[in-house]
Amino acid sequence: MTGTAVIIPAKDEADRIGATVAAATALPGVDLVVVVDDGSTDQTGRVAKAAGARVVRHSRNRGKAAAMESGAEAVRLFDDEGPRNLLFLDADLGETARTAAPLIEPVATGEADMTIAVFATRVKLGGHGFVVRLAREGIERATGWTPTQPLNGQRCLTRAAFEAARPLAHGFGVETALTIDLLRKGFRVREVEVEMAHRATGTDWRAQVHRARQFRDVARALLVRR
Repeated sequence: MTGTAVIIPAKDEADRIGATVAAATALPGVDLVVVVDDGSTDQTGRVAKAAGARVVRHSRNRGKAAAMESGAEAVRLFDDEGPRNLLFLDADLGETARTAAPLIEPVATGEADMTIAVFATRVKLGGHGFVVRLAREGIERATGWTPTQPLNGQRCLTRAAFEAARPLAHGFGVETALTIDLLRKGFRVREVEVEMAHRATGTDWRAQVHRARQFRDVARALLVRR
């Protein structure tokens, strides 16, 4: 089976990135973990390297889509025996990243071109789900397929699928756009239930600003794909 590289975009996640990298490194078929330190002001990069990851650093914060692209380009440098599949994981998963194996298998065996995680245990979110609804309904209108967790960033895909979706949509619209673009191009997308969990967004003003940015980016991604 084709090998798998894990790519972890990270900003100011020094408290969790070590556990996430360690768990990702232990996944079956994974022989490379790349952390993209996206302009962190803490020790994220140093902790990730100490845990065994290859680290790419952005001198300033460039956003998730840019971090994903930088990570994929870094993996390409190590693809001596053909392109690896790419597993994207959030930096704050911690030890629950060890349960990502079900995402890898369908892609590694050729049964799917991209898998999307569905968290079996859902944390209570601080928002009201309006961004999720926007993404879900937008994907359904564009493709006829209704995803369960359209904004979930835990995804495994072939290099061919990743390249077909480039350039990636800006910011928080990346997951929505990735799903639409690949389905429209005939790639096989499958949702897979996993036992992962990450930090939930809160209800303070920073969280509200974060959700507003999410809404803006998802709306933009949908607008250009009408």
